[in-house]
Amino acid sequence: MRRRPAPARRQRGYSLLEVIVAFALLALALGLLLGTLSGATRQVRWSGDAGRAALHAQSLLDTVGVGEALEPGRRDGEFDDGRYRWSLQVRPWAEPLPPATPAPAAGPRLLELALTVQWGDGGPRERLELRSLRLAPAGNTLVMP
Repeated sequence: MRRRPAPARRQRGYSLLEVIVAFALLALALGLLLGTLSGATRQVRWSGDAGRAALHAQSLLDTVGVGEALEPGRRDGEFDDGRYRWSLQVRPWAEPLPPATPAPAAGPRLLELALTVQWGDGGPRERLELRSLRLAPAGNTLVMP
């Protein structure tokens, strides 16, 4: 009696093509994930820089006119060893009055403080601009710049 050959066993597993497709999908998913994480890292860094610039600006505005007379003009400086640069412009503030209104009598005047703090290359997203008004005593002689 002759025996029939046993049917060949089917091998189980993945073909090379399936493995290559799986690696391609994994690489694509990891690329998207890393791109998202790097964008989030940039946002966190920008947020930290902007917050620090706001603290420096608040500190500078708190000290302007304290201990010295506030006078019109421009001043520049730096914070954190040059990482943040600031520019302060002080000028008389003119209230927009109707033309028929007479000019106010001599007395205390308002000054406008315009502070700009920049960091990085100073692009539009790396700049903080603040404006404030301060009351100058009547004894100060103000000259329009």
